[in-house]
Amino acid sequence: MVPGIYVVTLYFTFSFSINVLHIVTWNVGTAEPPADVRSLLHLESDSDLYVIGLQEVRATLVKYISDLIAEDSWSLLFMNSLAPNGLVKVTSVRMQGLLLIIFAKQAHLPFIRDIRTTYTRTGLFGYWGNNGAVSARLSFYGHMLCFLNCHLAAHVNYASPRVDEFEHLLDTQVFDSDDAPHVLNHRVVFWFGDLNFRIADHGLHFLRSAISSGRLSLLWDKDQLMMMKKKEALLQEFQEGCLHFKPTYKFELHSETYDTSGKKQKPAWTDRILWWTKPEGLMEEEDEVEECSSVASLTDDSHFPLKVTQDLYTCDVSYGVSAHKPVISTFNLELWKKVETALVCVIAKGQWCANEHAALTYTILENFDASTYDWIGLYKTDFKSSSDYIAFVWVKESEVAAVDEVVQVHTDIMLAAYKRDVVFRCLLVVSACVHCLSILNVSAAPSS
Repeated sequence: MVPGIYVVTLYFTFSFSINVLHIVTWNVGTAEPPADVRSLLHLESDSDLYVIGLQEVRATLVKYISDLIAEDSWSLLFMNSLAPNGLVKVTSVRMQGLLLIIFAKQAHLPFIRDIRTTYTRTGLFGYWGNNGAVSARLSFYGHMLCFLNCHLAAHVNYASPRVDEFEHLLDTQVFDSDDAPHVLNHRVVFWFGDLNFRIADHGLHFLRSAISSGRLSLLWDKDQLMMMKKKEALLQEFQEGCLHFKPTYKFELHSETYDTSGKKQKPAWTDRILWWTKPEGLMEEEDEVEECSSVASLTDDSHFPLKVTQDLYTCDVSYGVSAHKPVISTFNLELWKKVETALVCVIAKGQWCANEHAALTYTILENFDASTYDWIGLYKTDFKSSSDYIAFVWVKESEVAAVDEVVQVHTDIMLAAYKRDVVFRCLLVVSACVHCLSILNVSAAPSS
């Protein structure tokens, strides 16, 4: 080879995908859920992720304790509505009346990792959870996403305290994680809830006239959130779609009529959905730190673009169980996948038959925080959450398996609980800390 300086170019192939995210925020005013929420979910859109943020879920002492023992009625309704479309509850977090639930298509489960949740109380000087925030973060194909469901202080005179409250929530929401312990450490943050910002100055007659005539833009300059965004640098970093839908509060129950009580509260866009993306400059700084400390990783954020585009921002006035109307937003997440391989490979051995033992092997493909408490669960194909297993078995009992080690498991899962003359289809899931690591479809035949 001739001496000199040569440039070597390495080519890596990574998949590009567009994933649809559907977010709903709704202050349900302690009401029981309606009979049907399918129109709220826009199931025909075939979304990949659903994030449901509720405020003022009924939380009397007896009700709250019973909801901790079993799924609450709102969670069950959304689970039952989404499961037929192949969506599974990934995680949830509850703080009294605040509830956040995340669903994903089954195919995405092995690539949703690093799930953490937390909450912060701000009611009654931080001792009561009627106000505050619940949040969940996760890695989606290697991209860190965070979802923050808030219920901020009420009343028209509290615009500035609401901003202070939000800043306090960002400071105090801490996840048990080294890579992204705070909300704004994530690649994308979705902020939503009953933020309680009102429309200032305008009188009731002018408000109702502008709404009934469809001249909503006349109200935007007095919307407190828009006003505060002009003054607060932090809020300016958050994006929001145009408010082309009617103010979502305050309505008569089971009606599309605004408040007619003696209080005659002025309509307002209290219920909002915003998003924040990590500035490119900040990502480059973090990448430089990584380069100084070690060899630059191929999974640096700057090498894997993630584009967030809002497709829909509206409310659904047909629901009337509370004084608030639910707000809906859908986003396209255009991303290059940073991870495309499941952490574990599972293979069913032989034919699985009813009334017989089942055998399988699993192999850990990449390092992760494995433990002897990891387990393998058997599920129906329409399972709704990780707790819906038919049966389960622990993985290698004595020690954690090594990477690429093939481990055979002889289960004592008996399939006789089902009709012996019916072929049924199940899902096999390997789970660690209730995080899905791999999925395998298997069919169990009738017993001979």
